[in-house]
Amino acid sequence: MKKLEEAVRSVQMPGLTWGASKLIPIGYGIKKLTIMMTIVDGLVPVDNLIEDHLTLEPNNEYIQSVDIVAFNKI
Repeated sequence: MKKLEEAVRSVQMPGLTWGASKLIPIGYGIKKLTIMMTIVDGLVPVDNLIEDHLTLEPNNEYIQSVDIVAFNKI
């Protein structure tokens, strides 16, 4: 799980700030990583962040899927 978090946090873009993270048990010993991030709307397109950075090589070795739990726009 540390490798997973390192893979996520390795994505660096102007306007992207990673926040706190925690592991949430799902069941049968499986856990998911929940991590907060703050983005500047004009600088970081969310679709590009997920498709171009989180789900491609080498990060796809650790990242199976990405879910947005909450989305607030200021």
